[in-house]
Amino acid sequence: MTAAATPARALSEIRPSARQLAWQEMEFYGFIHFGMNTMTDREWGEGHDAPALFDPSDLDADQWVASLKSAGMTGVILTCKHHDGFCMWPSDATDYSVASSPWRGGSGDVVAEVADAARRHGLKFGVYLSPWDRTEASYGSGGAYDDFYVAQLTELLTRYGPVFSVWLDGANGEGPNGKRQTYDWERYYAVVRELQPDAVINVCGPDVRWCGNEAGETRPDEWSVVPRALQDAERTASVSQQADDGVFSRLVRSDDRDLGSRAALAGHESDLVWYPAEVNTSIRPGWFHHTAEDSQVRPVDELFAIYQRAVGGNSCFLLNVPPAADGRLRDADVAALGGLGRRIEEFRSRRVEATATVTSGTPGDVATAWPGAADTAWRPDGTDARPAVTLTFDGPRRIEAVVLGEDITEGQRVEHVVVRGSLAGEWTTLAETNAVGYQRILTFPAAEADTVVFEITATRDTPVVARVAAIGAGS
Repeated sequence: MTAAATPARALSEIRPSARQLAWQEMEFYGFIHFGMNTMTDREWGEGHDAPALFDPSDLDADQWVASLKSAGMTGVILTCKHHDGFCMWPSDATDYSVASSPWRGGSGDVVAEVADAARRHGLKFGVYLSPWDRTEASYGSGGAYDDFYVAQLTELLTRYGPVFSVWLDGANGEGPNGKRQTYDWERYYAVVRELQPDAVINVCGPDVRWCGNEAGETRPDEWSVVPRALQDAERTASVSQQADDGVFSRLVRSDDRDLGSRAALAGHESDLVWYPAEVNTSIRPGWFHHTAEDSQVRPVDELFAIYQRAVGGNSCFLLNVPPAADGRLRDADVAALGGLGRRIEEFRSRRVEATATVTSGTPGDVATAWPGAADTAWRPDGTDARPAVTLTFDGPRRIEAVVLGEDITEGQRVEHVVVRGSLAGEWTTLAETNAVGYQRILTFPAAEADTVVFEITATRDTPVVARVAAIGAGS
C-alpha cells in the first residue's frame, strides 16, 4: 500500500486517551432517571416541589442494576439531580434533598444505594448532575452558583467510589431570580480531572460527543477524529433540548451528517481532537417514568436494531430505563431488557468459526477475538496496495452480518472497506462502508458463502485491525 498523503496521516495521528479507550470498550450502559419528577409525573420539574412528595415505598436499586446487567450493560449512570434541583443524596450544599423527605426516615441516599448495587453486580457507576437548578437561589448569579455546583459535584465525586462518567447536558433556563447562569465549564472539568481522573466527561464535555439526537438514530459514518470546535459545550447546549415539549426525544436533525470525512475536515487539519460519539435514548417516550407510557416500552427488535447501529457504528449506546414512583422498574421494562440481553448473546453466539489469511503480515488472532479485541492485531505491510483479510469456513454457511474493528490505540485509519463473499468460487459484494473505528457491524440479506474477504480500499495510514468476524444467519 502506498504511503498515505501527509494530511491523511496527520488525521491518523490523533489518538484516544486512556479514559476514552476504557469508555469505548464498555460499549453499552444504562441511564436511570429517577427523582422528584417521578413523583409528580413530569419530565422537567419547576423546582420547589415539597420534599415530602419523595417517598418511594419499595425502592430496590439491586432490581434496577440487575435488570440493566441482564441486557448486557456494563455500567449505570444515575440522575443525581435533575433541573428541578432535588438531590438524590443528602447534600451539604442544600436542604432540598432526600434528607428532607420522609423516605428512609430522612436518612436515605439513592446515590449510595445505586453505587453499592452497581459494585455488587459488577457494573461501573456514573453520575449526572444537572447544571441547571430551578430551586437554588444563587442560580444565575455567576461565581456564587459555580461555587454551589462545584460543592455538589465534589460530594458526588468523593463519597461514592470510582466514577466512570460525569454526564453533563446543556440545559440552561431561568432560575428563581429570572436569570440564566453562564456555566464555568472549565472549572467543572478541572474538578472532575482532579477527583476522578479516570472518568470521561460526556456530552457537554471534552471526552465523549453527543450523537445529536435522543431518538437512537445514528450517522451513516461515525468518525472519532473531528474538529476541536465540536467540543464547545455552549455549541452542544444550543442544539440540545430547550423546552419540555414532548417532541425532542424523537426528533432527528438532518444536518451534521458528516463530521469526520476528509472533506469535512478540510481546513481543520491543524486543530483536531479525538471525540467519539455516544448514542443516547430512552426505552420509553419519556426519560422519567409515566404510568401512561407503560404500554409504550420499546420492543426488543427495535432496541436490538439501535444496539447494532450504535455499538456496531463506532459509538457507545446509553439506554435510559426509568423506575416508577414506588422505586421499582415495571415488568415490561425488565422483560424488554432481558430479551435484549438474550438477543445480543444469541447474535454473538452465531460467529462462524473460520481460518484467517491475509495479503501481507500475519493475521494474529483477529479472527477469534470478537466479541472483544485481538491480543495481536493485524498490520499489513506498508507496501500492500489492497490489504485484505480472508475468512475461510469449513463449508458453506448462511451469513447475515460481519464485524470489523480497528485497534484504535493507533487511531482511526480505515476510510473504506468492501466485504465480499464467495460460494464455490462465485463472488458477490455483501456490504461496504467508510468509517470503521472501534467496531463496525454490517448487516445484509442472508447469503451462502464458504469464504468472506474484507478488503480495505482506502486508508489514512497503514490499517491496524483488531477484529473480523462473520455472523451466521439466525433461525
